[in-house]
Parts: sequence; C-alpha cells; structure tokens
Amino acid sequence: MLTDESEAAGPSPGGAAKKFLTVRQAAFIGVGAMVGAGIFALLGAAGTVAGSAVWLSFLLAGVVAGLQGYSFAKLGARYPTAGGLLEYVAKATGNGHFTGITAWLTFVANAIVTAMVAVSFGSYASSALTGSNAAWARVFAALIIVVMTAVNIVGSGLVAKAQTVIVYVVLGILTFFAVVTLVNMHPSLLAPSGYPPLRDIVSGVALTFFAFLGFGIITFTAKDLARPSRQLPKAMYLALAIATIVYIAVSLGVFGTLTVEKVISSGGTAIAVAAEPTLGKAGYWLMTVTALFATAGATNAGLYPAVGLSERLAETGQFPSLMARKLGGRACNGLLIAAAACLVLAVVFKLDSIASIGSAVALLIFTFITAAHLRIRAETGASLLMLILALVAAGAVLVTFVFTTLIHEPASIVTLLAILVLSIGLDYGWKRGHHPSSPVQAQVGH
Repeated sequence: MLTDESEAAGPSPGGAAKKFLTVRQAAFIGVGAMVGAGIFALLGAAGTVAGSAVWLSFLLAGVVAGLQGYSFAKLGARYPTAGGLLEYVAKATGNGHFTGITAWLTFVANAIVTAMVAVSFGSYASSALTGSNAAWARVFAALIIVVMTAVNIVGSGLVAKAQTVIVYVVLGILTFFAVVTLVNMHPSLLAPSGYPPLRDIVSGVALTFFAFLGFGIITFTAKDLARPSRQLPKAMYLALAIATIVYIAVSLGVFGTLTVEKVISSGGTAIAVAAEPTLGKAGYWLMTVTALFATAGATNAGLYPAVGLSERLAETGQFPSLMARKLGGRACNGLLIAAAACLVLAVVFKLDSIASIGSAVALLIFTFITAAHLRIRAETGASLLMLILALVAAGAVLVTFVFTTLIHEPASIVTLLAILVLSIGLDYGWKRGHHPSSPVQAQVGH
C-alpha cells in the first residue's frame, strides 16, 4: 500500500537536522512535472489521430510509462543518488564519454522543455491579464522562471511545499472538471463504433506519452528522501497512477462533451470549451487558472534536478566543478546556469517550432536506460520479462514518434542534431585535459 512516510530528520554535516521529503511530496514533484501544459495542449492533436478513443491512447501510454517506471524504480532503489537517471547510465556503461554526453544532452534538453513550459505560462497569464500581448507573455515567462529559481535556491523543502500546493489546486480543479463533464456527457460521442482503427489508437500513444515524460524527475528526489530505496519506488508508482487516472478522466470528459471535430478546432482551449456547456464563462476562467498553476508547477519541477545533477556530475568528473559551486554559499551555479539558459530561450527564441525536442531526447534516454538496465539486472533484482516489455514499449513509442511526428518537423530535427553536437562538444571540450577521478568510476564498470 502506498503511504505518506513523513520523515523528520537526520543530522546534516553542519549538525542541523535535515528535513526529508515524504513519499507524497516526492510524488507530487513528479505529478507537477507531468501534469503541466501537456494535458491542455495535447487533446486536440491527439484527437486528430485517435479520435474519441484518446482515452485509450492515454491508458496505453500510462502502461508504457508504468513499465519505464518499474525499471527506474528498481534502479533508484539500488542506486539512490542525486544523479537520478544519469547515475543509472553511469552504473551500466561506466563514467566515460557516453555518460557525459548523455548528461549534457539531458541538461540542455531539460532547459528547453522548462523554457517551453514557462512560455506557456506566459501565454496564459498574458491572455488573462493583458489580452494576449506577445511582449507581456515573454515578461510573464521570464518572471515565472525567476520566481521558481528563487524557490529552488531556498531548498528542496520549499520546492516540495510549493509543488504540494500547486498539485492540490490542479488536481482539485481537474477532478471537479472531470466529474462535471462525465455527469453531463453524451455517451454516444464515446461509442466504440466511432473509434478509428487500432493502429491509429496506438499511434496516438506517441502523442499522449509526452504527458508522462516528467516522471523521470522523481529519480532526482533520492537525495532528499530518508529511505530512498523504499520511498522512491512508492513515489514513482503513486505519481504515475495519479497522472494516468487524471488524463483518462479528463479525456473522457472532453470527448464525451464535444465532438472530435470541435475538440480539434478548439486546440489548447478544448478543456475550457468542454466546461462551458455546464459552467459557462466561469469554466473558461477556471481552466485558465488551472493552466497557470500547472505550468508554474512544471517550471518549478523542471528546475529542481539542476542542483543534484550538477553536484553529482561534478563530483564524478562529468561536469566542471564550477557547476557545483554555490554563489554566496547558497545558490548552486548549475541551477543558475540552467535558469539563465531558460530565460534566454524563453525571451529570445520562438520555441513552438521545436516543441518535440524534449520528447525526442527523453524517449532516447528512456530507451537507452532500459536497455542498459539489462546489463545490471542481477544487482537490481528486476524481472527480465518486465525489462524486455519496457524496452519494447519504449522503442515502439520512439519509432512511432519519429515516423508520425518528428519526420514532419524539419526545425525539430535540425535542433535535435544541434543539441547532440553541442552536448558532444561540451563533454569532449571539458574532458580534454580533465579526467573523471571519482571512486564511482572504479565501481561502474560491469
């Protein structure tokens, strides 16, 4: 049974008691990363592929994410460190260039995704307050990045508290929305006779899976858990269960209220439009508030891994030691660099045309980690069958994504290649004359 294991604390190096995260708080960091702008923007796009059977695509995507979650949970229970999923790469392949390139790839891609979410926040805020003014949208995007960076500087405790408030608000409103729309829906709109072929429903998984990508952030909470080997898997499963239930309920409510054509034409406002028949204009504002909280939470969660990632990878020689230093004894340089990158991306660049980059990188990393897990399965105690299923599922989603989405986005392909080249350059540039010398290096070869 999943329980909320509240932990007080053990002594920190300075002698002060350390406040640990609970299972619920760690799970909510993951939920906040997942239930961001994705659910608001995905329904129209998914409807063009899977029609009114989008809820089935979400269900299948939840199964695929659950299989990856099983792999990550087993790895996290065995190797609970601040390095999160990148620690798993090192354990399976060693502390060489591949781990370093993957680390930089993750760092850069995460900055892009976080910036995109911040831009989404800016768009919603501008729409609500200034009438969709583009300049103000960038100002609001920059503001949410600055505010959430400050939250992360204060520490993981405030991050967890902020995420708890945000997730409760988002889940509360989405639950209310789901109940209202499900009670008033038209079952005929969801009749299986109107579903597209099974291959289209499966193709929809490539889109709906994007709404689950944030669960990997939970692996970075290990440093803030009192008993990570027990609590990390619980947080992982709890977060994925919450996200899957919410996504299915919301998609049933939307497609049970609106025709597929109406959902597609409504685009990112489909949830608000679905609320209007019952809630009127108040439904639009309710969903706008939900979107603001959701995107704020996703920005917060996107910045959270920067501290642990920078400190752990600097310790193992994958990142320069500068990344782990603290400005003024408080603010981790890795976090400040990540925030600065997000600010530049959000204010200077048009990110809409490369929205698939984070998904492509995440799918690549997930597929690789699951494959690498097979090499160290004896240490984690993971089921061979479950890992094979996870690998096949992740690979299938990746291939489907490439041939149904990425192939039609030249800008995304060019940007993805540019990020890969940049990551390789950063790794080789840093390691020229510097060599990882942590004791971990001697332990990760298998």
